[in-house]
Amino acid sequence: MTAIDPSSEVHDWSSDFDILDPDYVADPAQVWADLRPRCPIAHTERYGSTWLPTRYDDLAAIAHDTERFSSRDVAVITPGRELNPEAAIMLIAPPITSDPPVHTWARRMLLPRFGPSRIEELTPVTHALADDLIDAFSDADGADAAKDYAQHIPVRVIARMLGVPLEDEDTFTGWAVTILQQGFHDIQGSIDAIMEVITYFGDKLDERERVPDGERPDDLVTMLVEARHEGDPLDDNHRIGSCFLLLLAGIDTTWSSIGSSLYHLASHPDDQARLRSEPELMTTAIEELLRFYSPVTMARYVAEDTEHAGCPMKKGDKILMAFPAGNRDPEHFERPDEFVIDRQRNRHFAFGSGIHRCLGSNLARMELRVAVERFLDRIPTFELADPSAVTWSGGQVRGPRSVPVRW
Repeated sequence: MTAIDPSSEVHDWSSDFDILDPDYVADPAQVWADLRPRCPIAHTERYGSTWLPTRYDDLAAIAHDTERFSSRDVAVITPGRELNPEAAIMLIAPPITSDPPVHTWARRMLLPRFGPSRIEELTPVTHALADDLIDAFSDADGADAAKDYAQHIPVRVIARMLGVPLEDEDTFTGWAVTILQQGFHDIQGSIDAIMEVITYFGDKLDERERVPDGERPDDLVTMLVEARHEGDPLDDNHRIGSCFLLLLAGIDTTWSSIGSSLYHLASHPDDQARLRSEPELMTTAIEELLRFYSPVTMARYVAEDTEHAGCPMKKGDKILMAFPAGNRDPEHFERPDEFVIDRQRNRHFAFGSGIHRCLGSNLARMELRVAVERFLDRIPTFELADPSAVTWSGGQVRGPRSVPVRW
């Protein structure tokens, strides 16, 4: 098929979708609702041959089929792939870019660090971070809930977990913005930022390796230095890639979820009032915020010529795992396009599905809950200061980047 100019206008979302289209970034749910009954797996030639499932069951089936649908390239857009389906991938980031059997042991190695007991230890730390941020603007009559609050919590928490300096926060956030938010429009900038990440973590790992055994701090960098697989240390690509994944994935996704949650409460006064008066609803509210504003779309690489749901997929094609679309499927969610603060049945896809279900789901839930609870506890009833000033990013991670609120 003939490649399509990525800058051209979309005329038929079933055969020429564009996840970077401003209308899709602003409200993708309308597109999913249109596609689901008439073309539940859409296709495009923009950025290379790519498929977009919109039904919960299709997403689940593909996520669990690791033989036909590989995780070797999880980026929703890989620069140069439209010219060469085998375009080089700059960085591996295990376990998310791994298939079995590598995925199995790479994930198992990290799991204890993200288990409930470890996350419980981080809860008071996150509580204090949230309060420090609120202290900076609580005496004012407004703030940007995304820029002044949401973006800082996850980067500071994951920096502590990794064992890298908190004073490098602006650098970490800059990498997240350049690679995950602007990378589709500024490829060279993204490449440069990736090289900076590789150099940074290569240096940190080397520094930690020079610390004598028994004297290293108990953090993720030390864990990767000391980790062994079948008796051998991890190679540099694995260690650096895992650091890259833990830092970048931990920043942008949770930043988006916290920002979306505060955007929702600012723009839906009834939900905000109810959550204030009925704090026992917090657990179901958090799950509904995750479902309704799911930020992440991943990709799968078609490993062999195959067919799914009548769609002929070629080796090298990509499938966009639009988990947020699955979360709006009426076959699985009653009133899927409504936010129901006390929704009881809510088996959402916010953290994905299958073997690659988000490693950090416990951490993300904790950060989101603490962030929302502290904001509601410390800030009086708030609303959007200027709805037209709210801006969203799209592509790999969708979330609000500016949410000016007043109280």
